[in-house]
Amino acid sequence: MFITNVLAQHAKNQPNELAIVFEGNKWTYSELYENAKKIAGYLQKQGYKKGDIIAQFMLNSDAFMAVYYGVQLAGLTIMPINTKLAPPEVEYIFKNSEAKVLFYDEKIEQTIEGSLHSFNEQINSTKIRDILNADEIHFNSPPVNEEDTAVVMYTSGTTGKPKGVMLSHKNIYETADIWSESMNMTANDRMYICTPLFHCAGSHVFAVPTMYRGGAVIIEEAFSPDRTLKNLVETKASIFFGVPAMYTILLNKPELKNYNFEHLRLFCYGAAPMPYELVKRLKDTFPNVKVQNLYGQTENTPAASSLTDEHALTKIGSVGRPLSKTEIKLVDAYGEEVSLGEVGEICVKGPQVMKGYLRNPEETANTLQNGWLLSGDLGRFDEEGFLFIVDRKKDMIIRGGENIYPIEVEEVLYQIPQILEAAVVGVPHEVYGEVPKAFAVLKEGASITEEEILSYCATQLAKYKVPLEVEFLDQLPRNASGKVLKHTLKPIESKTT
Repeated sequence: MFITNVLAQHAKNQPNELAIVFEGNKWTYSELYENAKKIAGYLQKQGYKKGDIIAQFMLNSDAFMAVYYGVQLAGLTIMPINTKLAPPEVEYIFKNSEAKVLFYDEKIEQTIEGSLHSFNEQINSTKIRDILNADEIHFNSPPVNEEDTAVVMYTSGTTGKPKGVMLSHKNIYETADIWSESMNMTANDRMYICTPLFHCAGSHVFAVPTMYRGGAVIIEEAFSPDRTLKNLVETKASIFFGVPAMYTILLNKPELKNYNFEHLRLFCYGAAPMPYELVKRLKDTFPNVKVQNLYGQTENTPAASSLTDEHALTKIGSVGRPLSKTEIKLVDAYGEEVSLGEVGEICVKGPQVMKGYLRNPEETANTLQNGWLLSGDLGRFDEEGFLFIVDRKKDMIIRGGENIYPIEVEEVLYQIPQILEAAVVGVPHEVYGEVPKAFAVLKEGASITEEEILSYCATQLAKYKVPLEVEFLDQLPRNASGKVLKHTLKPIESKTT
C-alpha cells in the first residue's frame, strides 16, 4: 500500500471531510487530493521520471503537504530540507542529492539564492499557488513499487557531513499505521502541528498518520506561544506535539487559565528528555489530557518505541516499550545481545527501517546489519521491558528538539586561521535543555575575540548550531592516547540567554 492510495480513498469516501487547516484556509480531502494531482501532473508534464529527486525548501503550510503528496503521486522522490540550515549546509545537500527540481518559499529565498543554478527548475511559492489554482489536471498514475524510494531526508552524522536517509513507500505507509495505532487516532482527531514538517517527526509521526486515519491536520508555520494557545482552542485540536521546552513556555503563560481545552486528549513529546517535575505539572494542569513520549530516529522513519500515559510518571526517563511490528535488541561491541539491565547499543528491526543512505554504501553497511538498524544510541531494558536511553549518539547535542553534532561546529571553527584546536560540547540550558559551547586553543601569537568567532559561525551554520559562548584554553584535556576528554569540559552552570 501507499499513503497516496490512502489519500485517494479518503477523497472518494469522505470528500467533504476536513483534511488541512492553515491560517484560516481549509482543504477537504477532495481538495487536498486534487491539489496533489496538480503538482504531480505538472511534474509529469515537465518530463521528470522515476528516480528523480525533488527538493522541498518550504516552511509549514498547506502547500507543503500538497507538494509532499504530489511528488509521490508522480512516482518521484520528495526531499524536504531543514529551512534553518545555513547556505553552505544547504548547498552541500543540493549537490550531494543531485536533485532535479526545487520547490521553495520566497520568504526564505536568501538562504538558497546562491544555489538556485544547481537545478533544472526552481518553483517558488508564487508559482506553486499558480499550479494549485490551475483548472486542468494532467495526471496519469505511474507504475510504482512499494520498495521504491518515496522520501529522502538528510540527517547529520558523526562524520560531520549530512547523510540522505532513503525511505520507501512501504516505510512511510507502515509508519503511519504504527503511529496512528499507538496514539489511537481516528477520523475525529485534529492534530495540531507547529513543529517543522521538514523534520521526519512532523511529517511521518504526526501529519501523515493523522491523515492515514482520515483526521484533520492543523498546521501552524512555527511555534508562537500566544498564537499557539489561541489556535489550540479555536481549532478544537485533539492532539498536540511539542518538545519539552515548548511545554515549559506554554505552562508559564499566565493566560493559560483563561482558555478551555476540552477538545484536547493527548500531549505528545520527544526529541529530548522531559523531567518528572514537568510531566507532573503538565498532568496536574491538564488532568483530562494524556501524555505520551515518542522515540525514534530518521533512519526508522522515526518509529521505535513509546511510553504511554499510564507509565508517564512511574517510568520517568524511559522511552517505553517497542511499538507494534517493531523489535528492539541491545548489543555489545561484538554484536552480542547483552543481559537484562546491562547497557548496549539499541538496534531496531521492522518495516519502518530505512532502505539505506543515498549514495553512501559504506555508511549503509555500517548501519544496517542483517535486517537490524544500529541506532548509535545506548540503552538498557528494565525487568518490565521498558527501554531507557543512557546515552545518545556519541556527543550529540539536542537544543530544543534540534539535533546538533559537535563535529559539524568544530569543522567550522577549524576554518578560522587563528584556532589551533577546538572542541564543542553540550551544556545545560534552562529553556532549550542544552546548547553548544565551544572551547578553543589559539595558535601561538594569534588573537581573536569570542564575538568574532561567533560571528563567523553564524555565517556558516544554522542559528541553533551556533555556540552560546566560547571559552579559551591553553590546551584541550586529553587521555593517554590523545583523545579529547569532552566529559571534563561539560560541568558548567545552566545558562538562560
